[in-house]
Amino acid sequence: MCVIIILSIIVIGTVIPKNEKGGFKTVKNYKDLERLYNGETSSVNTKLKHIATLPLSLAYYINNYTYDIATGGLESVSADSIRISTATNSMLKGSTSSSRNYSKTNIQVENVDEADVTKTDGSYIYSLSEDNIVITDVSSIEEAKVVSKFTMKAGAIPQELLLYRDKLVVIGKVASPDYVYVYNYNSKTNVEVFDISDRENPKSIKTLEINKPYYTCRAIGSNVYVLSSGYLEKDSDDRIDISYNEDNSKKDIKYSDMYYMKDKYINYQTIIAGIDLSNVQKEADIKSYFIDLDNAYVSQNNIYIAENKYDYDYDKVPVKWLFGLGGIVGFINKAENIDYNYGMTTTIYKFAMNGTKVEYVAKAEDKGQTINQFSMDEYQGNLRVALYDNDGTRINIYDSKLNKIGETDNMAKGEKMYSSRFIGTKAYLVTYKNMDPLFVVDLSNPSTPKVLGELKIPGYSTYLHPYDENHIIGIGMQTKETINRGIDGTVYTTGARIVGMKMALFDVTDVNSPKQISETVIGDSRTTSAILTNHKALLFSKEKNLIAIPVNNYKSDFEVSNSSDDISSIISSYTNKMTNYIAEGYEVYNIDFENGFVKKGTITHELGNSTYTYRALTHLLRGMYIEDNLYTVSERMIKINKLDNLELLKEIKINSSIND
Repeated sequence: MCVIIILSIIVIGTVIPKNEKGGFKTVKNYKDLERLYNGETSSVNTKLKHIATLPLSLAYYINNYTYDIATGGLESVSADSIRISTATNSMLKGSTSSSRNYSKTNIQVENVDEADVTKTDGSYIYSLSEDNIVITDVSSIEEAKVVSKFTMKAGAIPQELLLYRDKLVVIGKVASPDYVYVYNYNSKTNVEVFDISDRENPKSIKTLEINKPYYTCRAIGSNVYVLSSGYLEKDSDDRIDISYNEDNSKKDIKYSDMYYMKDKYINYQTIIAGIDLSNVQKEADIKSYFIDLDNAYVSQNNIYIAENKYDYDYDKVPVKWLFGLGGIVGFINKAENIDYNYGMTTTIYKFAMNGTKVEYVAKAEDKGQTINQFSMDEYQGNLRVALYDNDGTRINIYDSKLNKIGETDNMAKGEKMYSSRFIGTKAYLVTYKNMDPLFVVDLSNPSTPKVLGELKIPGYSTYLHPYDENHIIGIGMQTKETINRGIDGTVYTTGARIVGMKMALFDVTDVNSPKQISETVIGDSRTTSAILTNHKALLFSKEKNLIAIPVNNYKSDFEVSNSSDDISSIISSYTNKMTNYIAEGYEVYNIDFENGFVKKGTITHELGNSTYTYRALTHLLRGMYIEDNLYTVSERMIKINKLDNLELLKEIKINSSIND
């Protein structure tokens, strides 16, 4: 009897999971690898946890999904159940330099370069066109021309570029023929380094192929860090594939360089590869961590990986409900009224960089989710993280060991966070439901961060960019509130609809009372832009009073200064799709305090007579300035215009077959 009581106490004590501490364990052998591949648990404690929480899991499953009788399948009723996997211009130290004044890629952290579809060193422009890498000599406007066009090895399709001195790093993707139309599924990451000291004859000097889909990369000095993430797979011999290919030599990741968390056997693998561009003969440093990768932030010293997941707080669930006489059915009946704190949690893993090597430091886990790399920021050794869930949006502050040392109150309960930006001791957050609250948060005291001010305006910003220390630019969508009434005039619901893109300039000099001092609305409800999801599409210079972005809309909308909300105009535009095709234009504005946003004009790379919408897009449109000229780059051409009046100076064809 005593033995039974003791065992019962042990079972009850082990079924309720506690916060686990400690670092990663290394994979010891192939048997360990098989457990990871099969998703097996590694301890009695974890197995008991899954058994004990079966009623809870089943209750959630039933309460959050409805059975579709017509199809015989399960249909989600909660949009939140869908897993979300979605700057300062600075010259990278040691990069190719030029005496000319030119723009650089819009990056998040000074001296931490980010790969993009175009790069320049002030004399040459490096860009992508279909499966080609293109180098264009722009040192002289009159003699500007394409000087070389080349491809990657192994049939890889180039995705992004990095530039360091006389080396060009190309990150590409090789997709399995069986999954060519499925984004990133079953694809491989290819990294190829070219010596471009002779721009007319680039030479491949290093290759690295990683058997996981590409996520992102960064460059700090000569060190490049490539992050890839995907499921473990088996090779043609039915062996778990942990291989990679470096300089035409097939290798396996060492077991001692493969890590998993204690009691967490998952078959999802994140690989961090480090390459030294100052010594490409040196083998790449490859580390594998069995964690998911939803967002990544890289400071000058550390890599932070955010893993978003749904989880329960099991400690809130009474044990008697799990094992009581009511059994599973009884628990399900009670489940709707249980505050078991189910929701999204984010685990953040910190890795220190030492040359091309990375070492795990610590992890932190908390309620809420991040939205992108701008949700995280390192400042004076502390990590600041913006998180949101149903309780609202807040900022957590962690020390160098990821111990939480500060936390704001929740802001805007029930609203989604759309953007965040950390600038020095301040943070700026945008949430949205029907209106756009811009919050200003004081982080000067890490232990007691506090919300200072709030501004509510229509619409929302998906990207925030510093103008100067007292002003910030917001780019997103303009919305108009809608009211739905019944036939008796009763208001049943309120909401909002998108009426166009928006750029706004905010004055945060008085942090307790932020103000919008200027805005411009671009296009209409059909308008979109790469800047909404990719900050690198922005060209901004305070000194030149310049801000420019690529915009997608119908061709006729680029031929008028102001788009109309008139319903007849919209219907007419849709009716004439075959002749009024979807186009991509580069919108150029002046920006200053006195006049706000003043449109200078639109530059397009479109063919005039295309009748097919899918062939009309020029793709990869980016802008950059060199001295006092604006260069717009697409897969099809490069245009050179004067910055002051946008007069066309030169047009350089890159690929005339596109859109023909």
